[in-house]
Amino acid sequence: MIEVRNITKKYGDHTALDDVSFNIEKGKVYGLLGVNGAGKSTTMNIITGYIPATGGSVVVNGYDMAKKSDKAKKYIGYLPEIPPLYPDMTVMEYMKFVSGIKKLKRSDSGNSIEEAMQKTGIYDCSHRLIKNLSKGYRQRVGLAQAILGNPEVIILDEPMVGLDPKQIIEIRQLIRSLAKEHAVILSSHILSEVKAVCDYIMIISKGKLVASDYSDKLMDAFNGERCIELSVLGNAERLTAVISNIDGVESFEVSEAEEKNGMLSASIKIKDDNDIRKELFYRLASEDMPIMELNYIKKSLEDIFMELTNDLESENSSEDEFAEESEKSDSDESDEQSAVLNEINEEEGDINESDF
Repeated sequence: MIEVRNITKKYGDHTALDDVSFNIEKGKVYGLLGVNGAGKSTTMNIITGYIPATGGSVVVNGYDMAKKSDKAKKYIGYLPEIPPLYPDMTVMEYMKFVSGIKKLKRSDSGNSIEEAMQKTGIYDCSHRLIKNLSKGYRQRVGLAQAILGNPEVIILDEPMVGLDPKQIIEIRQLIRSLAKEHAVILSSHILSEVKAVCDYIMIISKGKLVASDYSDKLMDAFNGERCIELSVLGNAERLTAVISNIDGVESFEVSEAEEKNGMLSASIKIKDDNDIRKELFYRLASEDMPIMELNYIKKSLEDIFMELTNDLESENSSEDEFAEESEKSDSDESDEQSAVLNEINEEEGDINESDF
């Protein structure tokens, strides 16, 4: 469907995207996750042909976006972060306008417009001015123009921004329904939305793709070490003996709980796919040591995201410090009396719905 190969985007000395590659297939929702300024919108703008890449290529159904953009763009529907709406048009006028821009056949235009409006739930407000619609319905109009003409790929840049909880649920359901017939790429910095909607997650940080996999596999890949937090009534020595004899335990620590009264706390680290909860339950039961509380702890998507983005920031910080020291050393060697150190700080800037 879409092949993104080693795309790079530079603005002068600043690298907004650095050697990013991935594939998009029909029938899935892909989540492009990253903090503000990570490079999500730049990636989407390159995929849609809105801006050119400095290096690399984007191929859509066999057409290179840089060489045959007209043919490649026919397969893509795009909703930018700010929907491209004309507030003084009615919904129907706007949809007819977009139909003309997309060069749909007149014989097909009427049916295509009706289908897009029905799918997005805006058919009943087709004769209303866009400026009089609520935020949620304006977002729906933006989605309608994106799917008009039934493109195989739908790209949505931050589609949930500014919506209230009810609107978010409605747009989420709409996106899931669209994935049945299209490939959907969704960018967001809201982790809960990506987790709720997307099948496949790509995490981008500082212009680099730092993780890319199905959501469940991504969680498993970063959860090699899991932990069980346990509260038990009993004797510390007996609890220690029970845990020590269970396979799959990497390490553990037993201590007296804050509540006391014979209550013990244990923190047990386990490896790989070992799930010792059942065995632990039966062993403690046989020792007449009732479990008062048991929590199986593993990394959430939020934990993984923070770990990946923080690691890259630390790496970049170390590289910047090394570069600064090298520059200082070179300057001192060339002219110790007139050495000047320049510091450069860059910042990449890269609700309630009313009844209509």
